[in-house]
Amino acid sequence: MKTRDVALYPIAGPLFTDLYELTMAAGYYRHGLHDQQATFSVFVRNPGKKRSYFVAAGLETVLAEISRYHLTDDQRIYLASLGLFPEEFLDYLGQLRFTGDVWALPEGTIFFPEEPIMEITAPLVEAQLIETFVLNTLGLASLIATKAARCVHAACGRPLVDFALRRTQGQDAGDQVARSAYLAGFTATSNVRAGKRFGLPVAGTMAHAFISAFPSEIEAFRAFVDVFPSNAILLIDTYDTLEGARNAATVGLEMQARGQTLRGVRLDSGDMRALSHAVRAILDHAGLTDASIYASSSFDEFSINALVQADAPIDAFGVGTRMGVSADAPYLDIVYKLVRLGGRDVRKLSPGKITLAGKKQVFRRRNSDGRYREDMIACRAEVIEDAESLLKPVMVGGQPSDTGSTLSALRDRFATEFARLPLRYKDIHRYAAYPVSISVKLQARQP
Repeated sequence: MKTRDVALYPIAGPLFTDLYELTMAAGYYRHGLHDQQATFSVFVRNPGKKRSYFVAAGLETVLAEISRYHLTDDQRIYLASLGLFPEEFLDYLGQLRFTGDVWALPEGTIFFPEEPIMEITAPLVEAQLIETFVLNTLGLASLIATKAARCVHAACGRPLVDFALRRTQGQDAGDQVARSAYLAGFTATSNVRAGKRFGLPVAGTMAHAFISAFPSEIEAFRAFVDVFPSNAILLIDTYDTLEGARNAATVGLEMQARGQTLRGVRLDSGDMRALSHAVRAILDHAGLTDASIYASSSFDEFSINALVQADAPIDAFGVGTRMGVSADAPYLDIVYKLVRLGGRDVRKLSPGKITLAGKKQVFRRRNSDGRYREDMIACRAEVIEDAESLLKPVMVGGQPSDTGSTLSALRDRFATEFARLPLRYKDIHRYAAYPVSISVKLQARQP
């Protein structure tokens, strides 16, 4: 399906905002600034240097929301009840629609700190009121896509399944985690609603409760394969893992005699390296050499990498909480700053938080083999030789400028671009600063 199916993205609405966005908007309106053309730039700071790169995600959710932006009668009544806003301003909000232009990085694009990932140009009030939604949406989606990309890289080709739903920060976050993880290379999700919503492959079999519900482990195994003979992955660590492996092997041989196949077993606790070797030996001794070993239990890029480097015979991983909340770096320092208003460039000069004024473009130069060499932040209208412009016009006059791409296409874009990122920036243990410069023209335009 195309990603720009707005029905996939429920409307958040103008009340999904911080109060100060509305008080600022009221101030703009009272003093006649509301309809001045403004440009806001969105970028990510990286003070902790826990990430050498980021993955852009969440754009389709933003476009679906702001293309339908409006204040309902019920929302207007609520704002009136606060006793803060003049009736004239509320009447104005009731007629407001987003009419601006958006330039952004396509989803799946790799970007680096301080580079604009989106720039929004619209009448000041329109651009101001969507700030909270834009930051919340791009921040979560890009955070998780980046974390998932690190996990995929650590797995060295082994399939990963998103198991994060039960511990993500809310319902919609669970869906967005599943989508972002898939975009970054995960093969499936346990999240059934996200599967339906975004067309994702879904995966899952049983939990320990299923095993405990039967008189014995082997009876539970037999009961499950009776119902799901083509999805027979058996959880073997409820009691004794090695005995569980032997019971699974027995059931696997019984299936084999019926012309069926045991797909594999799952480990969910214990010393994964030692247990995976012991379980592999049990399965192989029974002649079940094609049965895979799946592993879950608090995995992230670091624990996956350790097992892969140790040659643990694990064929696929279920990755949950630590990916779903990006446990080692649980937020992006993503910001939304005014850079142009009414024909003049503006910037912030706060210590440690200086911004670049004016409409911008990001250019990327590559080596002869296609690998990334350097990026440059430049004026929007600049032309940089031998460089690719990354920000694309994705919305014109309040309407998306194309019909969108399939999620599979976005996933393919990420895979292609990630292959072009030099290996030193993919290192999960060490930060590497990618070269990003500022063009001479952009520097000269700074007020």
